[in-house]
Amino acid sequence: MLPDTMSAVLLTGHGGLDKLVYRTDVPVPVPKPGEVLIQVGAAGINNTDINTRIGWYSKKVTAQTESGGAKGFAAVDDGEADATWSGATLEFPRIQGADACGRIVAVGDGVPAERVGQRVLVRTMLRAPVGFRPFAC
Repeated sequence: MLPDTMSAVLLTGHGGLDKLVYRTDVPVPVPKPGEVLIQVGAAGINNTDINTRIGWYSKKVTAQTESGGAKGFAAVDDGEADATWSGATLEFPRIQGADACGRIVAVGDGVPAERVGQRVLVRTMLRAPVGFRPFAC
C-alpha cells in the first residue's frame, strides 16, 4: 500500500535558492491513464532544472546563466510563458529533478499491472513513444 504523503523539494517560483522548499507532506500523485508512478531511488539536477528555476529561458534575460545561479533574475515573471524551455507557462509549486531512476509502484488505467516492481530510468528528453521500445517514453 502506498503512503498518502512523500518528501520532496518544491520549486515555488522563478528565482534564487530560496524558491526551493523541502517538504515532508507532499501528496503522493495518482497515475492517470497511460501513466506509471515511480518511487524514485536517485535523481539528479541538471542545467535545465537550474536554468528553469532562475528564469534564464525568458526573453528578458540576456546575461549568462552563472550570473543568476544563486538569486535568479529579477526581470522574470512567474506568469510568463517565455520563462521555460518548453514555451509553456510553468505551474508552481513543481518538483524538479526529472533525471531519475527507481521502481514502478503503481500504474494508471491502460498500463499492465505487471509493470509494478519494474526498475526504470526516466528519459525526459523523449517527446513521443518509440515504436521499437514501447516503454521508452
